[in-house]
Amino acid sequence: MRGLKIALPAILALVLVVVVVAPIGPMPGIFIGGTPTKAPEKWGDTSSVDEVMLRVPGVLPRVVIIWVVEHGGQLHVVGSRSSGWVKMIGSGSPVDMRIDDSTYSLNASPVAEGRQQILEAYVAKYQAEYPDIVAGIPSIDEAADLFAVVRLDRS
Repeated sequence: MRGLKIALPAILALVLVVVVVAPIGPMPGIFIGGTPTKAPEKWGDTSSVDEVMLRVPGVLPRVVIIWVVEHGGQLHVVGSRSSGWVKMIGSGSPVDMRIDDSTYSLNASPVAEGRQQILEAYVAKYQAEYPDIVAGIPSIDEAADLFAVVRLDRS
């Protein structure tokens, strides 16, 4: 019984640590991991890359798992304007992005022009594989005020 009194709090503490530091589904984490890798001059085909991990620095860094889309030779992510990581990026911020085991240091900046085409590419990329999720996304006209489009540039 005494062992259970010690083991149970230890297990709960471990679970709490994992939940706080590792991104799980929609819950952000702190650590991104991966092998630091120089960003390529050209990203190539990213159509098979559904999700990436994105780390936004801050007093308490935030790591989110997010969809990514290539448009015009640049990578972009889309997030709710009210989400914490989008607010942390503000008018621009260094970020780290992890694809598979490679982690790239990049600069994130909000996109002001050409958002319509990027949002269309975003919807087109994910509609076939995630129809229920994409069906719940507001129309591109409605989404313009709800979502931030962020370009990920090489540092």
